[in-house]
Amino acid sequence: MTTEDAASDPTGYDSGFLEVTVPLPVSSAPRSTVDLTYLRFTVTLDRTRELALVTGVNIDGATLQDLPRTGTWHLDERIPASEQTGPEVYADNDLDRGHLVRRRDPGWGPEDVAQAATRGTFVYTNAAPQAADFNQSKELWLGLEDHVLQFSEANDVRVSVFTAPVLGSDDPAYRGIQVPLRFWKVAAWATGVPGKLAAAGFVLDQSSLIDAATESARIVAPLGGFRTFQAPIHDIGELSQIDFGPLVAADVANPPGARPGEWRELTRPDDVRL
Repeated sequence: MTTEDAASDPTGYDSGFLEVTVPLPVSSAPRSTVDLTYLRFTVTLDRTRELALVTGVNIDGATLQDLPRTGTWHLDERIPASEQTGPEVYADNDLDRGHLVRRRDPGWGPEDVAQAATRGTFVYTNAAPQAADFNQSKELWLGLEDHVLQFSEANDVRVSVFTAPVLGSDDPAYRGIQVPLRFWKVAAWATGVPGKLAAAGFVLDQSSLIDAATESARIVAPLGGFRTFQAPIHDIGELSQIDFGPLVAADVANPPGARPGEWRELTRPDDVRL
C-alpha cells in the first residue's frame, strides 16, 4: 500500500484486530453522533458538543515505528466546521490541542503507511482541550499506553485503545464550547488464552486546573494538578454514558475478590495493575 493509497483508504478502527472481537464502544444515552473513519482509527463525534464521544485505535506494538512528527492541524471537511472544536478555542490561552488517538498510535507497519497514519491524527475531531501544564501526573497519563505496550510486547500481543473526554453536563462553558473536566482511556488486549480478553481503564481529572469563568480569565488555574486513576471500566461507563460491551467483564482491575468501585490513584507507572 502506498502513502496515497493509505490516505485515501481510511479503514478506521478494526473490531477484529485482537484475537477476540472488540466492538467500538457506543453511547448508552441518546446523542447526535457521527462515526468518522481514519487510517487505523475511528472517531465517534458528538455533533452537539463538537468533541469526540469515543475514539478507537488499533496498535501493533511489535511493528510500531519511531517516525518524525509531520502533519498540521486541520478540520475534517466531511462535516460542518460548526460541529468541530477548531483553532479558535485554542488561541491565546493555556489550552493544548490534546491528541486523543496519539500521533504514534497508528504509526506501525510499513513506513509509508505508518507515516500517513500519524499525519491523519492531526484532525480537530481527534483533539480536545487539555490543560497545558505538564506535571508528573500528565506525563503518567500520556505514558499509560507506552506502559501497556511494553507489557503487551513482552507477551507478544496487540492492543486496542479507546480514549475520549467525559462530556459532562457541568463542564464549564468557554468560547462557544464546554471544556471537559475529565478524560477516560481503556486499553484492551488478548491474553493468549483462546477467547479470553483483558482490559484496563483509566481516568484523568483536570478539574482543579480549569478556570473558564470569563473570557479574560486564565483558562488554566495557576495552582492544582492532574490526577490520574485506574478505575473500573464499569464506573467509566457510568461516568461517560458509554457502553463498553465485553470490556467490562475483561477488566483486570476488578478481579474476583476486589472491592467493587475501587479507584486507585496513580503516581508512577508501577502503580498500574495489568
